[in-house]
Amino acid sequence: MNLCSACVVVHLSDGITHKVVPFKMRGSTPKCLKHFPNLCELHCKQCSIPVCSSCISSGQHDHHKKVNILKILSERKNRIQKDLTELEKSLYPQYQEIASKISVQIADQQKHSEGLITAVRKQGEALHQEVDAAIQRMTSDIEVMGSKCMVAIHRQEIAVNRTIDEIQQILQDLRKLMDSTDACLVAKYQSRNGEFRSLPAQFQVTLPTFTPHVFNREQIDHHVGSLSELKITYPVRPFITEPRIISNIRTEFGTDKSKHNAFLSVSCLSDSKFWTCGYDDKIMRLYNLQGELVKSVQTISGNMPYDIAVTENDTLVYTDYTDKSINIVGNTQIQPLIKLDGWIPLRVCSSSSGDLLVIMDSDDDTQSRVVRYSGSTQKQTIQWDDQGYPFYTSGHNKYISENINWDICVVDCGVRAIVVVSAAGKLRFRYNWSYVDHRGIV
Repeated sequence: MNLCSACVVVHLSDGITHKVVPFKMRGSTPKCLKHFPNLCELHCKQCSIPVCSSCISSGQHDHHKKVNILKILSERKNRIQKDLTELEKSLYPQYQEIASKISVQIADQQKHSEGLITAVRKQGEALHQEVDAAIQRMTSDIEVMGSKCMVAIHRQEIAVNRTIDEIQQILQDLRKLMDSTDACLVAKYQSRNGEFRSLPAQFQVTLPTFTPHVFNREQIDHHVGSLSELKITYPVRPFITEPRIISNIRTEFGTDKSKHNAFLSVSCLSDSKFWTCGYDDKIMRLYNLQGELVKSVQTISGNMPYDIAVTENDTLVYTDYTDKSINIVGNTQIQPLIKLDGWIPLRVCSSSSGDLLVIMDSDDDTQSRVVRYSGSTQKQTIQWDDQGYPFYTSGHNKYISENINWDICVVDCGVRAIVVVSAAGKLRFRYNWSYVDHRGIV
C-alpha cells in the first residue's frame, strides 16, 4: 500500500517483516518457485534465477555472486528501454525503408522484364517481316521464271501445231492426186517433204530448284540479338575477428572418425532443427537447438548414409555408397530416387533452383563427375574442362556446395583444391591449399 513517512516508521517498528519499496516498484519482487510464498530478494548471477533466503541457506548458491533483485530489475528495465528506443527510432524505420525499397525494386524488375520481352518480341516481328519478305521475293522469282518458261513452251507448241496442220493438208492433197486421172494436175506436183525432214529443235528447259538451308540456331540467335547475363551483387560483409558461438549442441555422435558412430554430416532443416548422420551408423537423426532428438530414420538398405541434404521443400535426401543409390525420405517412408549404374554417389547438395547436385566416382575409380538432377531426371553432367582435362580426381574425398552466384563448388581432397565452375559447367577458378585438410564446404 501507499505509505507516508510516518507510516513507514510504524510499519518498520511493529515486529513484523515489511519490505518497503518505491510505489512504482510494488509487486516487482517475485515469489520463490521452490519455497513458495517466500519472496526472492536476490538474484543469482551464475544460475541466472531469483533466489529467496531459503535458497541461500540451502547452500546451493554458495560462492555464487548475488545481487539485489530490484537492482537487476532496474538494470534490465534500462536495457529494455534502450532496446525499445533503438528498435523504434533506428532499426524498425531502417527495415521499413528497406522493405519499401524492395517493393520499388520488385516493380522496377517487373517493368524491366516486360520491357525486355517487348523488345525481344519486336525484334522477332522484324525478323519475321524480313523472312516473309525473303519468301515473297523468292516466290515472285519462281513465278516470273515459270511464266518465261511457259511462254517459250507455248511458242514452240504454236509452231509445231502449225506445221502439223500443213502436213495434214498436204496428206489430203496427195491422196486426191493418187485417185486423180488428170495427167496435167499430176504433172504439176512438187514434193515438199524436204521442208519437213529437218525437225524443229526442241529447246532444253532447266527448271529451277530450291535448296533449303539447315537452320543454325546460333545464327538465328545472332540475328535476333544477345541478352546479357543477370548479375546480382551482394554487399560484402566484414568478417568477424573471432568466431561467435551462438549455441553449443550436444549429440550422441563422437568426434573420432576411427571409432563407431563418429560425426559425418549435417544439413539444416530450419533455423531451429537440423539433420545429422554418422560413420558406421544407419540412423539419420533430427535434432533441435536444445540437443533434443526430434526424429530418427533408418536407411532403407541398412547401410550407412554417405551424405545428407535438405531440399527446398524441406525433404531429406541421402546417398547410399554401398548400393549406389540416392534416396528421398518422405513423411512415412523412404523412396529410392535414383539408382546408378557404373557410378558411386558420394556427396550431395540441393541447389537454389531445386535441383540436386551429386558428386560421384566411377566404379573403377578412374573418373569423377558432378551430375545435376531434376527429380530423378539427369539434366547436366560436369566432368571435363574446355581442353578435355578432368575437373576432379577420383578415389578421394570430395565435398560439394552451391554459392550465392549459383556456382558449383567442389572440395577435391585428392589434389587439395577447391574447384569452382559456373552453372553452365565452365571453370570459374581453382584454388589450391597446402596447410590443412578440408572436411567440407558450405
